[in-house]
Amino acid sequence: MLWVRRSYESEYPLSDTLSPSTSNSSAMGTFDAEGNYVPRQITENDLVGSFADAIEGTMVEVEDGQVVFGIVVKIDKDEVLLDIGYKSEGVIPSRELSIRNDVDPGEIVKLGEQVEALVLTKEDKEGRLILSKKRAQYERAWGTIEKKKEDEEMVEGLVIEVVKGGLIVDIGLRGFLPASLVELRRVRDLMPYVGKVLQTKIIELDKNRNNVVLSRRAFLEETQKEARDGFLTNLKVDDVREGVVSSVVAFGAFVDLGGMDGLIHVSELSWNHVDHPGSVVAIGDKVTVKVLDIDYERERISLSRKQTEKDPWEVFASGHEVGQLVYGRVTKLVPFGGFVQVGEGIEGLVHISEMSTQHVEAPEQVVTPGEELWVKIIDLDLARRRISLSIKQAAEGGELAEEYRKHFEVDEHGNWSAGADDASREATWAEYYGEGGQGAAEAAAAAEATETNPEA
Repeated sequence: MLWVRRSYESEYPLSDTLSPSTSNSSAMGTFDAEGNYVPRQITENDLVGSFADAIEGTMVEVEDGQVVFGIVVKIDKDEVLLDIGYKSEGVIPSRELSIRNDVDPGEIVKLGEQVEALVLTKEDKEGRLILSKKRAQYERAWGTIEKKKEDEEMVEGLVIEVVKGGLIVDIGLRGFLPASLVELRRVRDLMPYVGKVLQTKIIELDKNRNNVVLSRRAFLEETQKEARDGFLTNLKVDDVREGVVSSVVAFGAFVDLGGMDGLIHVSELSWNHVDHPGSVVAIGDKVTVKVLDIDYERERISLSRKQTEKDPWEVFASGHEVGQLVYGRVTKLVPFGGFVQVGEGIEGLVHISEMSTQHVEAPEQVVTPGEELWVKIIDLDLARRRISLSIKQAAEGGELAEEYRKHFEVDEHGNWSAGADDASREATWAEYYGEGGQGAAEAAAAAEATETNPEA
């Protein structure tokens, strides 16, 4: 003890500030009145019970289904370890990290991040505590979603997947957005929406079935109602507007008029027969349309494209008359005759009795589809949009329609001729038909066959 005293006195000599009778609360111990060293008190034994009990008391208690908080301490490709203060770290399998499929754990959580998780299994076969982040998120989200549904509020979520019939939106849980409710009109290609954040309205909610159905169209209808009302107020029947084709469907095409979409029914796309709207217009095409009807109650606009163009029948009737010769192409044969196209969108009928001066059993005996020939107009009914034509009367000659006269001349016999030689005939037909018409050789042959009496 004396050695200890001398040792401490040699290193820390007593002075006026540290006398044997002074109690020192510094980092060192103290000396009593007799000069004996009294070590500084480090701690107190405040344990109640055993040391094992004390350790156990610092651990959290968990039960299956309980929501806990913890710190991410390790991230692997197939799991994440979470320290929740339990006797061992909790394991979050990668499939339980997110409602998204096939995710990289490193994209969902970061080391040191505090995470909320739900206890799936307190102790599995390997003695591990199994947790789920997505189910904790799911439980919390349901409360929020139910409140928003009750208050008719909108929800915002990221589109994470395209599935059959629609999209999956992450709103804290997997919400289903049907394709028919993505826009104001049905969308065919949904892939461009993946990765976008959408505002939607909850239209169906069933926790027992884990069913959440969303509608973006309802959101758009509500947010755009004021704009639509103003647009409809300023729109009038017979207005001619410019628009862009926004969608093509089997029964027509939708056109964005700059405030609302209107529909061009297939019957209003063209004066010609239309098999499918896609053969006339495509998405993105700029079109001029006429407003046919406005349904203010249902907010629907009917449009016409063809009525902004000249009626080809009226154009044809104004430039042609009965008795004139016109050149056409056989388009279809029927038991009672054949149809011949004599203008853009204009077809006339050659009755079987007008095909030849000889008796004809079937149209195929005289003409074939695709054949080009001269025909005479023998009747023109604009009101019924019908033209009657004759092959046999064309063979007797006649006056050419105005559009052909500049390409032909009358020879010394009174017959119409295209030129003095094959080259001029070929050039004449090429000029008349353009690049999309007959080939040069075919044009020359046709011209030669019809130069004297245009019946071929």
